[in-house]
Amino acid sequence: MMVALDTNRYRDFCEGVEEAVHVLRSAERVWMPFPVIAELRAGFACGSLSQQNERVLNQFLNRPRVAILFPDEQTLFHYARLFAQLRSQGTPIPTNDLWIAALIQQHNVPLYTRDRHLDALPQLLRWS
Repeated sequence: MMVALDTNRYRDFCEGVEEAVHVLRSAERVWMPFPVIAELRAGFACGSLSQQNERVLNQFLNRPRVAILFPDEQTLFHYARLFAQLRSQGTPIPTNDLWIAALIQQHNVPLYTRDRHLDALPQLLRWS
């Protein structure tokens, strides 16, 4: 099983939430969309435990089963289509989540998240 990890579920994993620990430990591959890493590092930069949090994140990212999803030219087309869909629906979502959605759709990987606003994109694979 492969899974893409959202920011809130990474935090759940780090906090020892049983479900998140189980999902990530049983995954063959864990994908980290680049905006998730950016959100985490932005949070670290604003906190008092930035070095400790960065060390834990780097250890996580260096695991053999973990890989980062970066955008390429195809991602831009997914992004544009999702943006247009959300706009026509009148259901905008945060920009970082739009990037995450584009990467998820492009790579056809289920997203493990608690974000309900992504329900506006029913075509996205979600981990359940």
